[in-house]
Amino acid sequence: MLNAIAAALARAFVLLADRRVVMLLVVPVAAGVALWVALALAFWAPLSDAIAALIAGWGVGSGYAWLGAAAGNLAAFIVLTAASGLLALAAIAVFAGPVFTRAVESHWHPALERKAGGTFAGSLANAAVAIAVFVPLWLLALPLALFPPGGIAATLLLNAWLNQRLFRYDALAEHASPDERRRVIASARGRFFGLGLVLAPLSFVPFVNLIAPIYAGLALTCLALDELAALRQRTGAR
Repeated sequence: MLNAIAAALARAFVLLADRRVVMLLVVPVAAGVALWVALALAFWAPLSDAIAALIAGWGVGSGYAWLGAAAGNLAAFIVLTAASGLLALAAIAVFAGPVFTRAVESHWHPALERKAGGTFAGSLANAAVAIAVFVPLWLLALPLALFPPGGIAATLLLNAWLNQRLFRYDALAEHASPDERRRVIASARGRFFGLGLVLAPLSFVPFVNLIAPIYAGLALTCLALDELAALRQRTGAR
C-alpha cells in the first residue's frame, strides 16, 4: 500500500512540469476567486444577516449588536469560502480530468488500452454525489472546530474522502471498462483513501494549497492507472 502511494506521489510531482499541466495551474486560483466573488455577491448579506438575527434571538443585549454582526460576517466568509473551494475542486475533477489522464498515460502508461468506460454525464453525476455526501458530513463536523484536535482530524478525513471520490472516476473514465472501474475501486479502496489522506494536509499550507487540487488529481490518476495496469496484468488483458 505504502509503495503504491509513494510511487503515485513521486510520479505526480514529476508531472507538475508537464506543459499541459502547467497551463492548468492558474485554474484553481481563477476558478476559486470567481466562484467566491459570485457567491459573496449573491449570499453574503442574507447569510450574515441571518446569523446576526439568530444571535440576537439568543437574548444578546442591544449594546452587543456588533457581536452578532461580526459573527455573521465571519460565518458568511467561512461558508462561502468552503463552498467556492468545493465547487472549484469539483470543476477541476470534471474538466481537467482528461488532461491529467493524458499526461499520466504519455509518461507512464503509453501502451494501456483505452476502453472508454466513462462518460461526461457519469463524471458530472460522480461529482454531484461526492458533493451531496460531503456537505452534510462537513456541516455535522463543524462543531468540532471548537475542539481543535477533533476538528483537524475530521477535516483531514473528509478531505481525504472527497479527493479520492471526486478524482477516481475521471482517472479511469478513458481507459477502464465499467467492470474494470468497479474492480479497481473495490480492490484499491484503501490505497485511494490513503493517498487522499496524505494529500489532505496540503490544503492547509499557504500558497501550496493553490496547486494542491492539481497535484491531487495527478497523484490519484497515477494510482488509478497503475492499479488498472496491474489488474490487466493479473487477468492477462491488455
